[in-house]
Amino acid sequence: MMRYIDSSLASGETVLMRGKWPGVFWFGAWAALILLGVIVVGIFIFLRSFIIMTSTDFAVTDRRIILKRGWLNRQTQELAVESVEGVSLDQSLIARMFGYGRIVVTGTGDAVIVFPPMANPVQFRRAIETARAQANEIHLGREDRAALEGVAAEPAASVSANEVEPEEAPRAPPKRRRSFIGLRAR
Repeated sequence: MMRYIDSSLASGETVLMRGKWPGVFWFGAWAALILLGVIVVGIFIFLRSFIIMTSTDFAVTDRRIILKRGWLNRQTQELAVESVEGVSLDQSLIARMFGYGRIVVTGTGDAVIVFPPMANPVQFRRAIETARAQANEIHLGREDRAALEGVAAEPAASVSANEVEPEEAPRAPPKRRRSFIGLRAR
């Protein structure tokens, strides 16, 4: 079965990291099934958790940050990596012990993506920062790169006679001396 993110990639777009649910959450779903399975409630808790965790898909590509939720009704949130303004990590002590946390990505305008709890949130945040860094790199053609290298290689001593040296900065006015009780010696 092809996942949503795989089917929505643009040509040349690659997935840098795919998010995963932490094992503690899977353990909780199975524990509910086993311990409360005798009661019908345990089966419903397990099915609900199973559907939510298998129908939620989140990833970082080299161009976008994607969160897809839903099984019957699909909700997607996507944000271009160029428009990411901040990435925050929310991780309690227990979440740190079990290796999961929540990432919140804020973008330009009102764009906010709140991810569900995920395994390895620090690694996911690093993938977002890597994608942002790659998006901000300037890719020059051979001719432009050669022109820049040529300008950088010119010696600084080749200043023409027609160029004028910059003027000196204006001096600040002299400071006034303060006197005792407003009296000034003249």
